[in-house]
Amino acid sequence: MTGTLNPYDPILVIDDEEAILLSVDTILNMAGMNNVITCADSRQAMAIIEQRKPSVVLLDLNMPHVKGEIIIEKLSELYPSIPVIIITGRIDAETAVHCMKSGASDYIVKPVDEERLLSAVKKSLQSGQVTIQNTLQECDNITERLDHPDAFKTIVTRSLKMVEIFQYIESIATTDQPVLVRGETGTGKELIAHVIHNLSQRSGEFVAVNVAGLDDNVFSDTLFGHVKGAFTGAEADRRGLLERANGGTIFLDEIGDLTQASQVKLLRLLQENEYMPLGQDNVRTSSARVIASTHVDLWDIQRKKLFRKDLHYRIRTHRIHAPPLRERKEDLGLLSAHFLQLAATALNKSIPKMPAELITLLETYNFPGNIRELQAMIFDAMAQNKNGILSLMVFREHMARMRKLDMAENTVNFNTSPSFTQSDVLPSIKQATRMLIKEAMTRANNNQSIAASLLGISQQALSKRLKNFSEEK
Repeated sequence: MTGTLNPYDPILVIDDEEAILLSVDTILNMAGMNNVITCADSRQAMAIIEQRKPSVVLLDLNMPHVKGEIIIEKLSELYPSIPVIIITGRIDAETAVHCMKSGASDYIVKPVDEERLLSAVKKSLQSGQVTIQNTLQECDNITERLDHPDAFKTIVTRSLKMVEIFQYIESIATTDQPVLVRGETGTGKELIAHVIHNLSQRSGEFVAVNVAGLDDNVFSDTLFGHVKGAFTGAEADRRGLLERANGGTIFLDEIGDLTQASQVKLLRLLQENEYMPLGQDNVRTSSARVIASTHVDLWDIQRKKLFRKDLHYRIRTHRIHAPPLRERKEDLGLLSAHFLQLAATALNKSIPKMPAELITLLETYNFPGNIRELQAMIFDAMAQNKNGILSLMVFREHMARMRKLDMAENTVNFNTSPSFTQSDVLPSIKQATRMLIKEAMTRANNNQSIAASLLGISQQALSKRLKNFSEEK
């Protein structure tokens, strides 16, 4: 897929020699493999792997702190599907046999030969099936569990959590009962409602209406319609959206903001399938299936007497929770590539390459606006792009602005909610700084530039602190 990382999951190189790391990184990038992470401190290796599962690991055996043999044993136990290529300075048969017995798929002798390195990495990538095309094939294999996989093509995902939701949707799609879709803003609740309707085999239309901010009269007129003379200005009959959705689906977005008076009318519709247009006493019936969505906690507003208990129970016969993007970060690469293609088409531009660090950078962010926010970020970066590589600066600036706003809004929480108890021994400022920097480097997959942005300092300042920490050992 044009403009994506190659390979989709990173190649991780672990070696304490900076010269080897630079050499391997350069060779791989020159060969078009632009998704490479290097690690000079073997103590950070497993944390990096846990943060983002690599496609291939190139591993030095002789390193200070944590030996390569220990890392390969852990990888064989925890991640047996990840191919491991040993980098060694020894060429004897005993070393080769030991490497293979430990779980390695191949080994390379220092100094690293370019052709030998590329051959070993390409072979491992093929055996691991880790290119973006194979990742998509794995997604196809996952959707084989579904009876109607084509119905879900509008939702871009490789997440097992989402596939479980798809399976639940298939099981409830053909019932007539209401569905409540919960989730934060931008998680794709309306897309899910569309899929339910498409699978429902209902003959009528899918009609969506956002009920947030509608007073009772506007809600009633919008949903139920009115007859001529119902109020000043009603010069003709007007059919409501409910009539348009007859035999189909009515989607009520942000139902948590519905007024109390409107809640009563909606309850009657759900219980009796009956409603009355404004200005008419004759009851009409509806065969529309109701799907509602909300980003608020209905239990909370029910306790506050802002939402009717009986309506709450009635609309939640079937329940779906759309997970936030921060809980499905394995989808970041697919979604970014998808939105990049959409943006390129909309702006009539060619698709640029995504920087190798982009996905790592995005993984450090919580996305309060979820998928919609990611789409906006990609479109903005695409609009500003003037060369063949997407600029990281647009993403960094957006994330920095959002973090600044979040910090301002949550200052009280930082000041009054320490993560220490009275019995804890407080770390020194020096120790706390070291812990904070270590955590930032772990979250950034050892990328100093990204870690520095997380800490709100310059890369030069972070590099200096890391150097000082290294000299103090």
